[in-house]
Amino acid sequence: MVRFSLLGDVRADLDGHAVDVGPARQRCVLAVLLVDANYPVSIDQFAERVWSGALPHRVRGTLSSYVSRLRQALAGAPEVTIARHLGGYLLTVDQQAVDLYQFRTLVDQARSTENGEQALDLFEQALRLWRGEALSGLDSPWVTSMRATLLQERLTAEQDATDLRLRRGEHAELLGMLAAQAGEHPLDERLASQFMVALYRSGRQADALKHYERIRLRLSEDLGADPSPPLQHLHRQILTADHTLAAPVSEPRVQAVTPRQLPAPPGVFVGRDRELTALTKAVDQQTAQGATVVVSAIGGGGGVGKTWLALQWAYQNLDRFPDGQLFVDLLGYAPAGKPMEPGEAVCGFLDALDVQPAAIPAGLHAQTALYRSLVAGRRMLIVLDNARDTAQVEPLLPGSPACAVVVTSRDRLAGLVAAHNARPIALDTLDDAEARELLAGRLGPERLAAEPDAADELVDRCAGLPLALGVVAARAALRPDTLLAALAAELRDTATRLGALDTGDPAASVHAALSWSVAAIEPNQAQVFMLLGLAPGPDIALPAAESLTDLPAAEVSEALRALERVSLIQQHLPGRYRMHDLVRLHAAAHARQHLPLPDRDAALHRLVDYYLHTAHAADRLLAPHREPLQSGPPAASSRPHLLADKSTALAWFSAENPNLLATQRLVMREGWHRTVVHLAWTLTTFHSRQGRLHDYRTVWEAALATAARLDDHATTAMAHRYLGDAHARLGRPAEALDHLQQALAAAGDRGDTREQAHTHRVLAFVWEQQGDDQRALGHATHALNLYRPLGQPVREADALNQVGWHEARLGQYDQAHAHCQAALALCRRLHYREGVSNALDTLGYIAHHTGQHTQALGYYEQSLALCGQIGDTFNEADVLDRLGQAHAALDQHDQGRHAWHQALDLYRAQHRFAGADRVQRQLDALDHAPAPHGPN
Repeated sequence: MVRFSLLGDVRADLDGHAVDVGPARQRCVLAVLLVDANYPVSIDQFAERVWSGALPHRVRGTLSSYVSRLRQALAGAPEVTIARHLGGYLLTVDQQAVDLYQFRTLVDQARSTENGEQALDLFEQALRLWRGEALSGLDSPWVTSMRATLLQERLTAEQDATDLRLRRGEHAELLGMLAAQAGEHPLDERLASQFMVALYRSGRQADALKHYERIRLRLSEDLGADPSPPLQHLHRQILTADHTLAAPVSEPRVQAVTPRQLPAPPGVFVGRDRELTALTKAVDQQTAQGATVVVSAIGGGGGVGKTWLALQWAYQNLDRFPDGQLFVDLLGYAPAGKPMEPGEAVCGFLDALDVQPAAIPAGLHAQTALYRSLVAGRRMLIVLDNARDTAQVEPLLPGSPACAVVVTSRDRLAGLVAAHNARPIALDTLDDAEARELLAGRLGPERLAAEPDAADELVDRCAGLPLALGVVAARAALRPDTLLAALAAELRDTATRLGALDTGDPAASVHAALSWSVAAIEPNQAQVFMLLGLAPGPDIALPAAESLTDLPAAEVSEALRALERVSLIQQHLPGRYRMHDLVRLHAAAHARQHLPLPDRDAALHRLVDYYLHTAHAADRLLAPHREPLQSGPPAASSRPHLLADKSTALAWFSAENPNLLATQRLVMREGWHRTVVHLAWTLTTFHSRQGRLHDYRTVWEAALATAARLDDHATTAMAHRYLGDAHARLGRPAEALDHLQQALAAAGDRGDTREQAHTHRVLAFVWEQQGDDQRALGHATHALNLYRPLGQPVREADALNQVGWHEARLGQYDQAHAHCQAALALCRRLHYREGVSNALDTLGYIAHHTGQHTQALGYYEQSLALCGQIGDTFNEADVLDRLGQAHAALDQHDQGRHAWHQALDLYRAQHRFAGADRVQRQLDALDHAPAPHGPN
């Protein structure tokens, strides 16, 4: 287990042993990450906090180096990660592994408990975490400011603890410490008041009055101010020997009956091990630390099994709560639509605690106070089920640290987390194995084994939602002679699936459960919910939601937060939202029922235009030298995203690729034929460079089918060419050649010289893969001759390099070198980085095969750097392979092995198995090679 320290020198300990986290500047980087643990820190923030005005020449490179070393140092702690995030870095860790967060948690718990003994113990635990000056050994303006902030937090906690000790009558024991602190902080009025009280209670009234006079004069001279009203009031109390300065007297404890209100335990329960452990851990920490009342908030959508989990855990842990268990269904999301008033719930608890009706006071505050008095000091569990919001829950929270509270709600209860340190437990759906186990538990494993395919389909259609699985199991149990295949067939059609998951009982209906959630939101939020159900793809980002809904960003954000709060959607990544499959079906059905068809079509057109035109702009950033394909202006209300640079464009494509694929499928169903082709075109650079070869093939298969419907010969030729390229990259030469021959024929019929040239370049690639470099050279030369009169220097540069590449593979190194140098010069003049990278790669190949291995390394490393800059992981894999070969030729086995391992990972990720097999053979051979002699 890893532990981090900021409250002293900055350090890390792994399983009780110190970890070397580097020199001061590197420790400062770690401190910046830890102070904002689990939140991203931008490059600009690092620059300001770590280096201030003395920035290194390459901040990003230096910072990357520090982060890399920190990752290596913490490699033995898998629970800690440092990842790139939104232009900076994000350190992910359990905050309780950081002493600063432990300190703050303990202090918050101490301040929120009503039990003075427990609070004082918590303050003492918090203060024991300090080991001297915070961030010791570091120096920067940010460190100085942060150190001062933390010192003030420590002083405030010490003063809070002193207040508690004064209430316990420990004034004599505190005198020495308070005298020293008052000397160190002569203007701290709270500290002065504590010192004066301790002096007064020790029989030193005159000394207390003298200290007041000292601080009064100091405030006047240094600040030109008088003592604060509270300090002046204390002065008057001491002058008059006010009896209220005495410590308060403890009240006797009230006894009560032992309620047992839990409903029956779940019949069949599966999975949820992580959530059960989290609930237990929260109570264990409370017990170990003497913390205030522990509150766990189980959140999730309708039917996900929140009550199921709460009751399972409660029955597993009954022995922890010998003084009783209270349970109430707060009806936050129920058919009546009217949540239970907190006063009604409190009165129910008072009745369970044997308070006679006549003894229940009037007013919620008085009732709550009586309830808290009755449970104070008792080891009790309070389950608040189906809460609507934080306001409904707060009056029902006990003040006793011996109690535990489990709240379930579709609302995220952020207020409860913020104000009461509730432990949020987000409940997701079951995985396939758990879902199958649940069905087997309800129906018996034999019935599932008899129809394994039907059982798998039922699991798939229910998408892990326990309520849906329960409905299916109930229907199957009520009709034991019905085949599971028949039930699966009912769920197959998305239009009727929700109806099939309805037993007629609102308590066992997925549709009803979701309807109650929708009924709890505002009409404008419901409209956004319905439109989200129409959106293609697994999730949606905020800018896309703006176009879909035709609403300003602030209104869309507010609606999304409201939907997330009631668990209809989930923000699974910052700014990105998704729905459970059955929730999406419900939203889409709701939209078809309540939104006119023209409104639905307009919304989809806006969203499709957002995706298409943002993708087009992103492609222009990635490949500015590519001939654009005009797609017309976007819809008036569509708001394509403005992307800043290549890295932003690449990140956008990576995030949106599943949505773009789904959008192409949507427009194909709708018959928006030109958009099908335009989407394929905009995705080509991204798919080919990133090695997403199956996606590359899929989008152009759709484009080819559309071209046939349009009888568009130009698009047909282009689609065949791109499909030929996709199949070639996938290692399917026969399919590639078939498409490319059709592309040549279609281009030839139209006299399209440019398309023919493009196709010949791909044919050269295919014949190279087949081992026929002579034929490949012929096609590359033909492409070069076709490009030259067209006035397309970028394509001419590509062809020059390709001719040089095939000449090099044929051993014609002088001609190859001349062609590649010409290609390199032309690409550099055009600022064509992809072409520069390819030419450098070929020159590296020539140098390597002519015995100039060190020169080859230089070419390859330059090419590799450019691949990284433009996001070309497809070619990066090939360059890494050749870089490894050059290292191996120089007997630099470690460097060669490193390069080949990187290439192997890329080949496998891109499903390029021939390349992966080749590199693996090279690695195996290297492992059996004799050790090199002499220095590497």
